[in-house]
Amino acid sequence: MVPIGYTMMTEQAGPRDLVGHVVRAEEAGFDFSVTSDHYFPWLRSQGHSPYAWAVLGAAAQATSRIPLMTYVTCPTFRYHPAVVAQKAATLQLLSEGRFRLGLGSGENLNEHVVGGGWPSVDVRHEMFEEAVEIIRALFKGGHVNHHGTHFDVESARLWDLPDEAPPIGVAVSGERSCELAGRLGDLVIATEPKAGLLEAFDRHGGEGKPRVGQLPVCYDPDRDTAVKRAHSQFRWFGSGWKVNSELPHPDSFEAATQFVTPDDVAEAIPCGDDPEAFVEAVRPYAEAGFTEVALVQIGGESQPAYLDWAEKTLLPALRDAFG
Repeated sequence: MVPIGYTMMTEQAGPRDLVGHVVRAEEAGFDFSVTSDHYFPWLRSQGHSPYAWAVLGAAAQATSRIPLMTYVTCPTFRYHPAVVAQKAATLQLLSEGRFRLGLGSGENLNEHVVGGGWPSVDVRHEMFEEAVEIIRALFKGGHVNHHGTHFDVESARLWDLPDEAPPIGVAVSGERSCELAGRLGDLVIATEPKAGLLEAFDRHGGEGKPRVGQLPVCYDPDRDTAVKRAHSQFRWFGSGWKVNSELPHPDSFEAATQFVTPDDVAEAIPCGDDPEAFVEAVRPYAEAGFTEVALVQIGGESQPAYLDWAEKTLLPALRDAFG
């Protein structure tokens, strides 16, 4: 069985629409939801980037069943880890235990806005490990004092704590992040169906823990329209984390993807309305060992039609294939 999730992608819709979309996703029968946490969209054509945590608070009140999750929040630059802990504890209370805190080491695209520079990946991993240590300490209750290499915490305490702390997910892309995820995380997060990532996660302590993947899709009754939309808004997706984490602005992604063609995108992202194409795109995640897969429907304005189609056609096809 592979639960299928819905992605509230903040880069492609405004806050009220995002909440309405996840309400409809719950009605349609999606098993869980995830939410991106950006300051900028990847490309100007996406056109949005509201504050994810306000959206999540509204979603927690507007829904009753569907789990919520950040996918992912960086706890080291825009947000101090003590503040991330407070936000996550509050979301867990508002959602009555439906929240998971997905964390990652961030992208320059979003984190540069606070003017702290963008250090090497080794330093970012050091910062990330220290941040997770602070968050976990605060989840335990009591006062926390911390004076580390990268962060200071002065007599912090979370006054509103849930009975069960939010599980922490860690995003991975290589060996070092898999080591951190296996040791620090309650689950692992990835955007590529690479079995090697999960094997590395297991080697470092992740065996038996949930593993959540994410896959972009582009539904439209007219396949050419779907391919055009996917190329316009999602051609950055295939660049890989080593590129995507470093570029500082949507215009940088425009330049980096100027030679990506619609055919290139159509080969990587299922487009159109053939449910079997979507099933086959999910299959590598299931075969690699992912226990959950969140789908990202490309295009904010396309969400209502996609959700209707998903309820009637896509989700039944995926459940026939994967349980």
